[in-house]
Amino acid sequence: MTERFTESTVESAALAWLESAGWGIAHGPEIAPGEPAAERDDYGQVVLHRRLRDTLARQLYELGPEAVTLAAYLLSRCQ
Repeated sequence: MTERFTESTVESAALAWLESAGWGIAHGPEIAPGEPAAERDDYGQVVLHRRLRDTLARQLYELGPEAVTLAAYLLSRCQ
């Protein structure tokens, strides 16, 4: 019998891969709107802007804060 891929299979594999690459993993209910550790005002906000800016700042530190601001703006406009 062939095993089927489900959304949860793909999600678990992606999260494991990202965590092994050094990314921090947070569970949705912990960062959901209205929670103490909320990272967005509502579920319509797809991009977690603070996380995006923090990551870009680490990756683009040599280019300075203006480059980080521009990159964050351009990436968030791609949604």
